[in-house]
Amino acid sequence: MAEPAPMLDPVTLAVLDNRLRAIVEEMGEAMLRTSYSQILNSSRDFSIALCDAQCRLVAQADHIPVHVGAMPWAARAVAEAFPAPREGDTYLLNDPYHGGSHLPDLTIIIPIFAEGALRFWSVVRAHQSDIGGATHGGYNPGATEIWQEGVRIPPIRLGEDGGLRDDLIRMLATNTRLPRDFTGDLMAMIGAARLGEQRLLPLLATHGAGRMEAAVGAILDLSEAHARRILATWPDGSWLGEAFLDDDGFGREDIAIRARVTKRSESLVVDLSESDEQATGFVNSSYPNMRSAVAMAFAFLLDPEVAKNDGAFRPVEVIAREGTVVWAREGAPVTLCTSHCSNEIVESIVRALQHCCPERAMGGWGRRFRVAITGQDARRPQRRFVWHLFHARPGGGASAGGDGWSTSGEWHSAGGLKFGSVEMAEARFPLLFERHEFLPGSAGEGQHRGGLGGELSLLVESDGPCRANTAGDGARHGAAGMCGGRDGAPHHYRLRRADGTERVLKTKEVGIGIEPGDRLLVQAGGGGGWGDPARRDPAARARDEQEGLVP
Repeated sequence: MAEPAPMLDPVTLAVLDNRLRAIVEEMGEAMLRTSYSQILNSSRDFSIALCDAQCRLVAQADHIPVHVGAMPWAARAVAEAFPAPREGDTYLLNDPYHGGSHLPDLTIIIPIFAEGALRFWSVVRAHQSDIGGATHGGYNPGATEIWQEGVRIPPIRLGEDGGLRDDLIRMLATNTRLPRDFTGDLMAMIGAARLGEQRLLPLLATHGAGRMEAAVGAILDLSEAHARRILATWPDGSWLGEAFLDDDGFGREDIAIRARVTKRSESLVVDLSESDEQATGFVNSSYPNMRSAVAMAFAFLLDPEVAKNDGAFRPVEVIAREGTVVWAREGAPVTLCTSHCSNEIVESIVRALQHCCPERAMGGWGRRFRVAITGQDARRPQRRFVWHLFHARPGGGASAGGDGWSTSGEWHSAGGLKFGSVEMAEARFPLLFERHEFLPGSAGEGQHRGGLGGELSLLVESDGPCRANTAGDGARHGAAGMCGGRDGAPHHYRLRRADGTERVLKTKEVGIGIEPGDRLLVQAGGGGGWGDPARRDPAARARDEQEGLVP
């Protein structure tokens, strides 16, 4: 007969919950301080999680929301591929059709054992500056199948008995354009995951595996109960929300994501099966990414103090149809999915629920429009650079609580991605930031306005010609206004040649030639407004005018 689960008093439970959260936060700090590439040690495009032996999300750090909801699927993929993990093993994957979200996001997973059995998984996911494939920077706007997007890594055992397979690491690094950065970032990921193990083992030894298992169960149950209490206050009903992708890069425009959301008692059903069929280009979503986007939308509607773990997401049932843009069949390109269509999945759900819980709905956050440039820097003639645009970010959405945050980014990152130091970017890359400021008039109007997008003039000072590609959305559709608020302005990106001629950059282009002396001129869209603009406080309008935030 099984022994009864240990009883835990509320104080001990709170201490253990906070200790688990502290561990993932420390893992994140280690990752930030040891990674090599700009995309990680400046823009912070990584996330940390702890899952239990059942692959349930137990704790996460506040990094990139769209990463975290997909990480339990990575742990499940490893558990299925390696049903008998061993102490000292290290696992790696990135394949969107085997537990990953998109190819640039590598995931390191380390099993943690105590008292002779698996107890936790330490999980680190980080976006790589390059992952091979047909174009630099991890995104290929011209891809029509996943094999054109980069190296696919199903769950593999990267090391055992505490060691690593150097031959596998060399093979993977050789298939990227920045092997030094790739290897350094991979080692940082492994170090952060092992730090999680080092911090959990004493906790398991002190409290015992059974007590920790009971604590995890209680923590998840409390989060579930908290989420259901919130849902119980919402009116029952069913609503349809829609959001649209600009295009897929192959001439197909206004691709619809539709969420039919039904609220009954303390549960929510999100049905995405009416979404459009999958696209030719890379705007399709993998299944883990779609599930993560749904969890992200629900998390945004909960109280801030609700722990965002497996328990908090139990009240939500997800219905989707394979072959749609939100759940592509294996082989389809999906690299843009963590930005688009994840943002549109969130937007469609919030658009539906603005009629159910308007005080919790928020205006749409800006869409991602990324540029990646590769070339040579005269200061480092032996080393090729790849630079990712994280500056001049779009604005966040407004809410019942106030105006949106300016240049805070997109819904899928919710401020977790940083644009980093302008001076540091100029020191590391052949770039000169001539102008980097708020863009007046970019925010959606409302009782509370959206956050402003950014405006940037960037001079390229490379040693010889560069190549660039773009990957994004939002040049046709701005961030959605909610509850009567107006949409934010769409993006407007241009390339100005040294001779003064200009052309508009599309959101999905490959092989763009950039010469020394050329400039990127970026006008990023703002966030959506919330509430009727006629109800805006006149003092707030006057303040915006005084600060130059309106044209």
